[in-house]
Amino acid sequence: MKEAGGHAVKIESGPHTVELTEAMTNLGIPVMAHVGLTPQHVHGVGGYTRQGTTAEHAAKLLDLARAHEEAGAFSMVIEHVPREVGAAASDELDIPVIGIGAGPDTDGQVLVVDDAVGLSDRIPPFAEAFGDVRAEMQSAIERYRDAVESGEFPGEEHSHSEGLDL
Repeated sequence: MKEAGGHAVKIESGPHTVELTEAMTNLGIPVMAHVGLTPQHVHGVGGYTRQGTTAEHAAKLLDLARAHEEAGAFSMVIEHVPREVGAAASDELDIPVIGIGAGPDTDGQVLVVDDAVGLSDRIPPFAEAFGDVRAEMQSAIERYRDAVESGEFPGEEHSHSEGLDL
């Protein structure tokens, strides 16, 4: 954290990370926990599927969130869960709950920047592209390629001479 200039660590959380959260916070390392869909573990949870869709699974997620709060997490990300789960987490936890695909009733919202600006190939069902950077980039790259192929770029205005006799 010191070398990279970080202020906290975000841990994609499960029952196996509660002790880690506690150990890190006891050492003075701020921890943000992350429950629900944990993208770095998608192959272990069956892909990018919504989590907490049954009362039993939702209760387990809320228990896990509470366990990480009790272990010292200063905030929580909750991802790709029914809005009721996001609202319950926000209501039940004393720490801020940041939703990503968890409905409008969490304490805050986050989107992956590539999704928000329209750079991703596919936008998750809970996200929205607020721009189309991908199309703009493709258009700019095609214009650049065409200008190079036609000899239009680089032009005189893009070059300079020192009058060297080589």
